[in-house]
Amino acid sequence: MKTVRVKKGYDLKVVGSPATELQEAERPGRLAVLPEHIPFVKPRLKIAKGDRVALGSPLFEDKRNPDIQFLAPGGGQVADIRFGPRRVIQEIIIELDETESSVEFERYSEADLDKMSREQLVQTLVRGGLWPLIRELPFRDYATSDFVPPALFIRLGSLEPFHPAPQVYLHGREELFRFGWSVLSKLADGRVHVCVHRDHTEWASSLDGLINLTYTGNYPAHDPGVLLYRMKSSSDENRAWFVDGQDVVLIARLLLEGTYPTERVVSLAGSGARDPGHRVTRMGAPLSLIAGEVKEHESFRYIQGGVLTGFGSEEYSHLGFAETALNLLPEGHRKGELLGLFDPGYRKPTYSRAFLSALNPEPLEMNCSMHGGERACIACGYCTLVCPVDILPQFTYKAVLAGEVEESLEHGLLDCAECALCSYVCPSKIELFETLKTAKADFYNERSRHADESD
Repeated sequence: MKTVRVKKGYDLKVVGSPATELQEAERPGRLAVLPEHIPFVKPRLKIAKGDRVALGSPLFEDKRNPDIQFLAPGGGQVADIRFGPRRVIQEIIIELDETESSVEFERYSEADLDKMSREQLVQTLVRGGLWPLIRELPFRDYATSDFVPPALFIRLGSLEPFHPAPQVYLHGREELFRFGWSVLSKLADGRVHVCVHRDHTEWASSLDGLINLTYTGNYPAHDPGVLLYRMKSSSDENRAWFVDGQDVVLIARLLLEGTYPTERVVSLAGSGARDPGHRVTRMGAPLSLIAGEVKEHESFRYIQGGVLTGFGSEEYSHLGFAETALNLLPEGHRKGELLGLFDPGYRKPTYSRAFLSALNPEPLEMNCSMHGGERACIACGYCTLVCPVDILPQFTYKAVLAGEVEESLEHGLLDCAECALCSYVCPSKIELFETLKTAKADFYNERSRHADESD
Protein backbone atom coordinates (compact mmCIF):
# COMPACT_ATOMS: atom_id res chain seq x y z
CA MET A 1 0.00 0.00 0.00
CA LYS A 2 1.35 3.41 -0.98
CA THR A 3 1.37 6.32 1.46
CA VAL A 4 1.51 9.95 0.31
CA ARG A 5 2.89 12.41 2.86
CA VAL A 6 1.62 15.97 2.50
CA LYS A 7 3.70 18.38 4.59
CA LYS A 8 1.86 21.61 3.82
CA GLY A 9 -1.73 22.53 4.55
CA TYR A 10 -3.46 23.50 7.78
CA ASP A 11 -5.53 21.81 10.46
CA LEU A 12 -8.71 23.84 10.95
CA LYS A 13 -9.95 23.19 14.48
CA VAL A 14 -13.60 24.20 14.31
CA VAL A 15 -16.40 23.54 16.81
CA GLY A 16 -19.60 21.90 15.72
CA SER A 17 -18.40 18.56 14.36
CA PRO A 18 -21.22 16.11 13.58
CA ALA A 19 -21.93 13.09 15.75
CA THR A 20 -21.63 9.72 14.04
CA GLU A 21 -25.20 8.67 14.84
CA LEU A 22 -27.32 8.36 11.71
CA GLN A 23 -30.85 9.80 11.82
CA GLU A 24 -33.65 9.68 9.28
CA ALA A 25 -34.68 13.16 8.16
CA GLU A 26 -38.35 13.99 7.67
CA ARG A 27 -39.75 13.01 4.28
CA PRO A 28 -39.71 16.11 2.06
CA GLY A 29 -42.81 17.38 0.29
CA ARG A 30 -40.69 18.93 -2.44
CA LEU A 31 -37.26 18.48 -4.00
CA ALA A 32 -35.18 20.66 -6.25
CA VAL A 33 -32.19 20.67 -8.58
CA LEU A 34 -29.79 23.63 -8.53
CA PRO A 35 -28.22 23.99 -12.02
CA GLU A 36 -26.50 27.22 -10.98
CA HIS A 37 -24.14 25.31 -8.70
CA ILE A 38 -23.09 22.55 -11.09
CA PRO A 39 -19.66 23.68 -12.37
CA PHE A 40 -19.33 24.54 -16.08
CA VAL A 41 -22.73 23.09 -17.06
CA LYS A 42 -24.86 25.23 -19.40
CA PRO A 43 -28.40 23.99 -18.82
CA ARG A 44 -31.06 23.72 -21.51
CA LEU A 45 -34.49 22.97 -20.03
CA LYS A 46 -36.46 19.94 -21.21
CA ILE A 47 -39.49 20.69 -19.04
CA ALA A 48 -41.69 23.69 -18.21
CA LYS A 49 -43.46 24.90 -15.11
CA GLY A 50 -46.55 22.78 -14.50
CA ASP A 51 -45.22 19.65 -16.25
CA ARG A 52 -45.43 16.31 -14.51
CA VAL A 53 -42.21 14.34 -14.14
CA ALA A 54 -41.26 10.92 -12.90
CA LEU A 55 -38.29 10.05 -10.72
CA GLY A 56 -35.39 9.74 -13.19
CA SER A 57 -36.95 11.65 -16.10
CA PRO A 58 -34.81 14.40 -17.73
CA LEU A 59 -35.11 17.97 -16.41
CA PHE A 60 -32.35 19.63 -18.42
CA GLU A 61 -29.34 18.83 -20.57
CA ASP A 62 -25.92 20.39 -20.90
CA LYS A 63 -25.72 22.55 -24.04
CA ARG A 64 -22.07 21.61 -24.42
CA ASN A 65 -22.97 17.92 -24.60
CA PRO A 66 -26.70 17.16 -24.94
CA ASP A 67 -26.08 13.51 -24.05
CA ILE A 68 -25.43 14.62 -20.48
CA GLN A 69 -28.82 15.04 -18.85
CA PHE A 70 -29.79 15.82 -15.27
CA LEU A 71 -32.74 13.84 -13.97
CA ALA A 72 -35.65 14.54 -11.66
CA PRO A 73 -34.87 13.51 -8.05
CA GLY A 74 -38.54 12.77 -7.45
CA GLY A 75 -41.89 12.21 -9.09
CA GLY A 76 -44.50 14.95 -9.14
CA GLN A 77 -45.24 18.35 -10.67
CA VAL A 78 -42.73 21.03 -11.60
CA ALA A 79 -43.97 23.71 -9.20
CA ASP A 80 -41.51 26.45 -10.10
CA ILE A 81 -38.41 27.28 -12.10
CA ARG A 82 -36.51 30.10 -10.43
CA PHE A 83 -34.25 32.32 -12.46
CA GLY A 84 -31.54 34.68 -11.27
CA PRO A 85 -29.72 37.55 -12.98
CA ARG A 86 -29.18 37.06 -16.73
CA ARG A 87 -31.76 34.23 -16.69
CA VAL A 88 -29.46 31.87 -14.82
CA ILE A 89 -31.51 28.85 -13.71
CA GLN A 90 -31.21 28.74 -9.93
CA GLU A 91 -33.72 26.07 -8.94
CA ILE A 92 -36.13 23.63 -10.53
CA ILE A 93 -38.64 22.73 -7.79
CA ILE A 94 -40.77 19.58 -7.84
CA GLU A 95 -43.79 19.10 -5.59
CA LEU A 96 -43.80 15.38 -4.86
CA ASP A 97 -46.75 13.04 -5.31
CA GLU A 98 -47.69 10.72 -2.47
CA THR A 99 -46.97 7.80 -4.76
CA GLU A 100 -44.11 8.76 -7.04
CA SER A 101 -43.78 7.22 -10.47
CA SER A 102 -40.28 6.41 -11.63
CA VAL A 103 -38.38 5.65 -14.81
CA GLU A 104 -37.16 2.05 -14.99
CA PHE A 105 -33.58 1.50 -16.11
CA GLU A 106 -32.02 -1.81 -17.01
CA ARG A 107 -30.61 -3.84 -14.14
CA TYR A 108 -27.21 -5.50 -14.20
CA SER A 109 -25.66 -8.22 -12.07
CA GLU A 110 -21.96 -8.81 -11.42
CA ALA A 111 -21.99 -11.40 -14.20
CA ASP A 112 -23.54 -8.85 -16.58
CA LEU A 113 -20.87 -6.32 -15.62
CA ASP A 114 -18.12 -8.71 -16.68
CA LYS A 115 -19.69 -9.01 -20.13
CA MET A 116 -20.30 -5.31 -20.71
CA SER A 117 -17.95 -3.25 -22.85
CA ARG A 118 -16.57 0.00 -21.49
CA GLU A 119 -18.73 1.95 -23.97
CA GLN A 120 -21.89 0.17 -22.77
CA LEU A 121 -20.98 0.97 -19.19
CA VAL A 122 -20.43 4.64 -19.99
CA GLN A 123 -23.79 4.89 -21.74
CA THR A 124 -25.53 3.22 -18.81
CA LEU A 125 -24.18 5.84 -16.41
CA VAL A 126 -24.95 8.68 -18.84
CA ARG A 127 -28.57 7.55 -19.33
CA GLY A 128 -28.91 7.04 -15.58
CA GLY A 129 -27.91 10.63 -14.84
CA LEU A 130 -24.88 9.82 -12.67
CA TRP A 131 -22.02 10.47 -15.10
CA PRO A 132 -21.53 14.08 -13.81
CA LEU A 133 -20.56 12.64 -10.42
CA ILE A 134 -17.31 11.44 -12.01
CA ARG A 135 -15.03 14.46 -12.33
CA GLU A 136 -11.79 15.14 -14.16
CA LEU A 137 -8.70 17.04 -13.10
CA PRO A 138 -7.33 19.64 -13.39
CA PHE A 139 -10.52 21.67 -14.04
CA ARG A 140 -12.96 19.46 -12.07
CA ASP A 141 -15.60 19.35 -14.79
CA TYR A 142 -17.41 16.05 -15.29
CA ALA A 143 -15.22 13.44 -16.95
CA THR A 144 -14.68 13.06 -20.70
CA SER A 145 -16.47 9.79 -21.43
CA ASP A 146 -14.36 8.61 -24.39
CA PHE A 147 -11.08 9.15 -22.51
CA VAL A 148 -9.45 6.43 -20.37
CA PRO A 149 -7.89 8.23 -17.40
CA PRO A 150 -4.34 7.57 -16.19
CA ALA A 151 -5.78 7.14 -12.68
CA LEU A 152 -9.08 7.36 -10.82
CA PHE A 153 -9.20 8.43 -7.16
CA ILE A 154 -12.02 7.36 -4.84
CA ARG A 155 -11.83 9.58 -1.77
CA LEU A 156 -13.14 8.23 1.52
CA GLY A 157 -13.52 11.17 3.84
CA SER A 158 -12.52 14.83 3.79
CA LEU A 159 -10.27 16.85 6.08
CA GLU A 160 -12.25 20.04 5.48
CA PRO A 161 -14.83 20.74 8.19
CA PHE A 162 -17.35 19.21 7.92
CA HIS A 163 -18.21 16.31 5.60
CA PRO A 164 -19.89 12.92 6.13
CA ALA A 165 -17.73 10.28 7.78
CA PRO A 166 -17.16 7.25 5.51
CA GLN A 167 -17.70 4.83 8.39
CA VAL A 168 -21.23 6.27 8.63
CA TYR A 169 -22.30 6.37 4.98
CA LEU A 170 -20.63 3.02 4.12
CA HIS A 171 -22.00 1.11 7.11
CA GLY A 172 -24.15 -1.70 5.73
CA ARG A 173 -23.34 -0.60 2.18
CA GLU A 174 -19.93 -2.25 1.80
CA GLU A 175 -21.06 -4.69 -0.89
CA LEU A 176 -22.60 -1.84 -2.88
CA PHE A 177 -19.29 -0.01 -2.62
CA ARG A 178 -17.42 -3.07 -3.89
CA PHE A 179 -19.73 -3.33 -6.88
CA GLY A 180 -19.33 0.38 -7.61
CA TRP A 181 -15.56 -0.03 -7.35
CA SER A 182 -15.77 -2.76 -10.01
CA VAL A 183 -17.67 -0.40 -12.31
CA LEU A 184 -15.10 2.38 -11.91
CA SER A 185 -12.21 -0.05 -12.27
CA LYS A 186 -13.57 -1.05 -15.66
CA LEU A 187 -13.87 2.59 -16.70
CA ALA A 188 -10.28 3.36 -15.62
CA ASP A 189 -8.73 0.13 -16.88
CA GLY A 190 -7.98 -0.98 -13.33
CA ARG A 191 -6.06 2.14 -12.30
CA VAL A 192 -8.18 2.96 -9.24
CA HIS A 193 -6.85 4.44 -5.98
CA VAL A 194 -9.13 4.12 -2.95
CA CYS A 195 -7.81 6.81 -0.60
CA VAL A 196 -8.13 7.23 3.16
CA HIS A 197 -6.14 9.04 5.85
CA ARG A 198 -3.63 6.70 7.44
CA ASP A 199 -4.90 7.56 10.93
CA HIS A 200 -8.52 6.79 9.99
CA THR A 201 -8.27 3.22 8.72
CA GLU A 202 -9.48 1.35 11.79
CA TRP A 203 -13.07 1.34 10.51
CA ALA A 204 -12.12 0.10 7.03
CA SER A 205 -11.46 -3.60 7.71
CA SER A 206 -14.58 -4.48 5.71
CA LEU A 207 -12.93 -2.90 2.66
CA ASP A 208 -9.79 -5.02 2.83
CA GLY A 209 -8.28 -5.45 -0.59
CA LEU A 210 -9.74 -2.20 -1.94
CA ILE A 211 -7.92 0.53 0.00
CA ASN A 212 -4.57 0.90 -1.71
CA LEU A 213 -3.58 4.51 -0.99
CA THR A 214 -3.23 6.26 2.35
CA TYR A 215 -2.09 9.79 3.07
CA THR A 216 -0.86 11.82 6.00
CA GLY A 217 -1.00 15.53 6.67
CA ASN A 218 -3.49 18.31 7.30
CA TYR A 219 -6.25 19.73 5.11
CA PRO A 220 -6.36 19.42 2.07
CA ALA A 221 -4.25 16.23 2.02
CA HIS A 222 -7.39 14.27 1.07
CA ASP A 223 -7.89 16.19 -2.19
CA PRO A 224 -7.26 14.12 -5.36
CA GLY A 225 -5.48 17.07 -6.97
CA VAL A 226 -3.04 17.19 -4.06
CA LEU A 227 -2.49 13.43 -4.11
CA LEU A 228 -1.93 13.49 -7.87
CA TYR A 229 0.55 16.35 -7.54
CA ARG A 230 2.59 14.31 -5.06
CA MET A 231 2.40 11.10 -7.11
CA LYS A 232 2.63 12.04 -10.79
CA SER A 233 5.82 11.69 -12.80
CA SER A 234 4.73 13.51 -15.97
CA SER A 235 2.10 15.92 -17.27
CA ASP A 236 0.43 13.01 -19.10
CA GLU A 237 -1.13 12.05 -15.76
CA ASN A 238 -2.85 15.42 -15.19
CA ARG A 239 -6.25 14.29 -16.47
CA ALA A 240 -6.96 11.88 -13.64
CA TRP A 241 -10.55 11.32 -12.51
CA PHE A 242 -12.02 11.36 -9.01
CA VAL A 243 -15.25 10.26 -7.30
CA ASP A 244 -16.56 10.68 -3.78
CA GLY A 245 -16.99 7.45 -1.84
CA GLN A 246 -20.71 8.01 -1.32
CA ASP A 247 -21.23 8.46 -5.05
CA VAL A 248 -19.67 5.04 -5.66
CA VAL A 249 -22.64 3.60 -3.76
CA LEU A 250 -25.08 5.55 -5.96
CA ILE A 251 -23.44 4.18 -9.10
CA ALA A 252 -23.83 0.64 -7.76
CA ARG A 253 -27.50 1.19 -6.93
CA LEU A 254 -28.29 2.53 -10.38
CA LEU A 255 -26.96 -0.61 -12.03
CA LEU A 256 -28.21 -3.16 -9.51
CA GLU A 257 -31.65 -1.70 -8.77
CA GLY A 258 -32.54 -0.06 -12.08
CA THR A 259 -33.85 3.21 -10.60
CA TYR A 260 -32.31 6.67 -10.29
CA PRO A 261 -30.79 6.65 -6.76
CA THR A 262 -31.33 9.79 -4.70
CA GLU A 263 -30.55 8.75 -1.12
CA ARG A 264 -27.98 11.00 0.53
CA VAL A 265 -26.23 10.79 3.89
CA VAL A 266 -25.68 14.45 4.78
CA SER A 267 -23.55 15.79 7.61
CA LEU A 268 -25.18 18.60 9.60
CA ALA A 269 -22.54 20.59 11.46
CA GLY A 270 -21.38 24.00 12.60
CA SER A 271 -21.97 25.99 15.76
CA GLY A 272 -25.48 26.94 14.61
CA ALA A 273 -26.78 23.35 14.53
CA ARG A 274 -28.70 22.28 17.62
CA ASP A 275 -28.16 18.60 16.92
CA PRO A 276 -25.10 18.15 14.66
CA GLY A 277 -24.95 14.69 13.16
CA HIS A 278 -25.62 12.65 10.02
CA ARG A 279 -29.00 12.67 8.29
CA VAL A 280 -30.42 10.25 5.73
CA THR A 281 -32.33 12.33 3.22
CA ARG A 282 -32.74 12.73 -0.54
CA MET A 283 -30.91 14.60 -3.22
CA GLY A 284 -32.47 18.06 -3.52
CA ALA A 285 -34.16 18.02 -0.10
CA PRO A 286 -35.06 21.35 1.61
CA LEU A 287 -32.23 22.59 3.82
CA SER A 288 -34.73 23.42 6.57
CA LEU A 289 -35.65 19.73 6.92
CA ILE A 290 -31.99 18.72 7.18
CA ALA A 291 -31.09 21.48 9.65
CA GLY A 292 -34.15 21.16 11.89
CA GLU A 293 -34.18 23.70 14.71
CA VAL A 294 -31.21 26.06 14.81
CA LYS A 295 -29.82 28.12 17.67
CA GLU A 296 -31.47 31.48 18.12
CA HIS A 297 -28.85 33.80 19.61
CA GLU A 298 -27.83 35.17 16.20
CA SER A 299 -28.28 34.70 12.45
CA PHE A 300 -26.56 31.83 10.70
CA ARG A 301 -25.44 31.21 7.16
CA TYR A 302 -26.35 27.91 5.53
CA ILE A 303 -23.25 26.64 3.73
CA GLN A 304 -23.46 23.66 1.41
CA GLY A 305 -20.13 21.86 1.34
CA GLY A 306 -17.09 22.55 3.49
CA VAL A 307 -16.63 25.70 5.54
CA LEU A 308 -13.96 27.04 3.16
CA THR A 309 -15.03 25.79 -0.27
CA GLY A 310 -18.80 25.50 0.01
CA PHE A 311 -21.42 27.98 -1.18
CA GLY A 312 -23.92 30.00 0.80
CA SER A 313 -27.63 29.24 0.63
CA GLU A 314 -30.86 30.39 2.24
CA GLU A 315 -32.84 28.34 4.70
CA TYR A 316 -35.60 27.88 2.13
CA SER A 317 -33.20 26.56 -0.52
CA HIS A 318 -32.42 22.92 -1.32
CA LEU A 319 -29.53 20.46 -1.30
CA GLY A 320 -27.34 20.63 -4.42
CA PHE A 321 -26.85 17.81 -6.91
CA ALA A 322 -23.51 16.56 -5.53
CA GLU A 323 -23.59 18.09 -2.04
CA THR A 324 -23.42 15.98 1.10
CA ALA A 325 -22.67 18.55 3.81
CA LEU A 326 -24.59 21.39 5.44
CA ASN A 327 -22.73 23.73 7.79
CA LEU A 328 -24.42 26.44 9.86
CA LEU A 329 -21.97 29.22 10.71
CA PRO A 330 -22.69 32.54 12.45
CA GLU A 331 -22.70 35.55 10.16
CA GLY A 332 -20.30 37.25 12.56
CA HIS A 333 -21.83 40.74 12.35
CA ARG A 334 -21.63 41.39 16.05
CA LYS A 335 -21.68 45.07 16.99
CA GLY A 336 -20.44 46.90 20.00
CA GLU A 337 -17.79 44.41 21.11
CA LEU A 338 -16.81 45.81 24.52
CA LEU A 339 -13.13 46.79 24.61
CA GLY A 340 -12.59 44.84 21.38
CA LEU A 341 -9.33 46.69 20.78
CA PHE A 342 -7.89 45.06 23.89
CA ASP A 343 -9.30 41.57 23.30
CA PRO A 344 -6.34 39.17 22.96
CA GLY A 345 -8.54 36.86 20.88
CA TYR A 346 -8.01 33.63 22.78
CA ARG A 347 -11.09 32.15 21.10
CA LYS A 348 -10.79 33.80 17.67
CA PRO A 349 -9.44 31.50 14.93
CA THR A 350 -6.19 32.65 13.32
CA TYR A 351 -3.35 31.18 11.29
CA SER A 352 -0.83 33.82 12.28
CA ARG A 353 -0.08 34.98 15.80
CA ALA A 354 -2.39 37.98 15.50
CA PHE A 355 -4.61 36.49 18.22
CA LEU A 356 -3.72 34.61 21.36
CA SER A 357 -5.72 31.69 19.97
CA ALA A 358 -2.50 30.59 18.26
CA LEU A 359 -1.74 29.06 21.67
CA ASN A 360 -5.23 27.62 22.19
CA PRO A 361 -5.40 23.89 21.28
CA GLU A 362 -9.21 23.71 21.55
CA PRO A 363 -11.62 23.80 18.58
CA LEU A 364 -12.84 27.35 17.98
CA GLU A 365 -16.03 28.86 16.58
CA MET A 366 -15.64 29.95 12.96
CA ASN A 367 -17.95 32.62 11.56
CA CYS A 368 -18.42 34.28 8.18
CA SER A 369 -16.75 37.59 9.03
CA MET A 370 -13.46 38.43 7.30
CA HIS A 371 -12.18 39.98 10.56
CA GLY A 372 -10.49 42.74 8.59
CA GLY A 373 -10.60 44.63 5.33
CA GLU A 374 -9.08 43.90 1.95
CA ARG A 375 -5.68 45.50 1.50
CA ALA A 376 -2.73 45.25 -0.85
CA CYS A 377 -0.54 42.15 -0.69
CA ILE A 378 2.12 42.62 2.00
CA ALA A 379 4.26 39.70 0.74
CA CYS A 380 4.00 37.88 4.07
CA GLY A 381 4.31 34.48 2.41
CA TYR A 382 1.64 32.80 4.55
CA CYS A 383 -0.18 31.52 1.45
CA THR A 384 3.06 29.89 0.27
CA LEU A 385 3.53 28.16 3.61
CA VAL A 386 0.16 26.39 3.41
CA CYS A 387 -0.24 25.79 -0.35
CA PRO A 388 -0.20 21.99 -0.77
CA VAL A 389 0.86 22.13 -4.44
CA ASP A 390 3.64 24.75 -4.18
CA ILE A 391 2.26 27.24 -6.71
CA LEU A 392 3.32 30.46 -4.87
CA PRO A 393 -0.23 31.85 -4.77
CA GLN A 394 0.75 35.52 -4.36
CA PHE A 395 2.83 35.53 -7.55
CA THR A 396 0.25 33.50 -9.47
CA TYR A 397 -2.41 35.97 -8.30
CA LYS A 398 -0.40 38.94 -9.53
CA ALA A 399 0.20 37.26 -12.91
CA VAL A 400 -3.55 36.69 -13.27
CA LEU A 401 -4.35 40.31 -12.46
CA ALA A 402 -1.76 41.47 -15.01
CA GLY A 403 -3.32 39.27 -17.71
CA GLU A 404 -0.15 37.19 -18.00
CA VAL A 405 -1.81 33.84 -18.66
CA GLU A 406 1.37 32.00 -19.64
CA GLU A 407 3.16 33.22 -16.54
CA SER A 408 0.32 32.10 -14.28
CA LEU A 409 0.43 28.67 -15.92
CA GLU A 410 4.18 28.49 -15.37
CA HIS A 411 3.60 29.18 -11.69
CA GLY A 412 1.30 26.14 -11.61
CA LEU A 413 -2.19 27.61 -11.85
CA LEU A 414 -3.64 24.36 -13.17
CA ASP A 415 -2.30 22.44 -10.18
CA CYS A 416 -4.34 24.65 -7.81
CA ALA A 417 -6.33 22.36 -5.51
CA GLU A 418 -9.00 25.06 -4.97
CA CYS A 419 -8.78 24.48 -1.23
CA ALA A 420 -9.13 28.19 -0.28
CA LEU A 421 -6.40 28.04 2.37
CA CYS A 422 -4.55 30.89 0.68
CA SER A 423 -7.50 33.22 1.27
CA TYR A 424 -8.06 31.92 4.80
CA VAL A 425 -4.52 32.62 6.02
CA CYS A 426 -4.06 35.91 4.13
CA PRO A 427 -3.77 38.79 6.65
CA SER A 428 -4.68 41.26 3.88
CA LYS A 429 -7.96 39.39 3.22
CA ILE A 430 -7.24 39.15 -0.51
CA GLU A 431 -9.61 36.86 -2.45
CA LEU A 432 -6.78 34.67 -3.74
CA PHE A 433 -8.94 31.57 -3.89
CA GLU A 434 -11.74 33.11 -5.97
CA THR A 435 -9.25 34.81 -8.28
CA LEU A 436 -7.27 31.64 -9.00
CA LYS A 437 -10.39 29.46 -9.30
CA THR A 438 -11.98 31.92 -11.73
CA ALA A 439 -8.76 32.16 -13.76
CA LYS A 440 -8.64 28.37 -14.10
CA ALA A 441 -12.27 28.25 -15.20
CA ASP A 442 -11.76 31.09 -17.71
CA PHE A 443 -8.75 29.33 -19.22
CA TYR A 444 -10.73 26.09 -19.50
CA ASN A 445 -13.74 27.78 -21.11
CA GLU A 446 -11.55 29.65 -23.56
CA ARG A 447 -9.66 26.50 -24.52
CA SER A 448 -12.93 24.61 -24.97
CA ARG A 449 -14.32 27.41 -27.16
CA HIS A 450 -11.26 27.31 -29.43
CA ALA A 451 -11.49 23.51 -29.64
CA ASP A 452 -15.15 23.74 -30.72
CA GLU A 453 -14.32 26.35 -33.37
CA SER A 454 -11.57 24.17 -34.84
CA ASP A 455 -13.81 21.09 -35.14
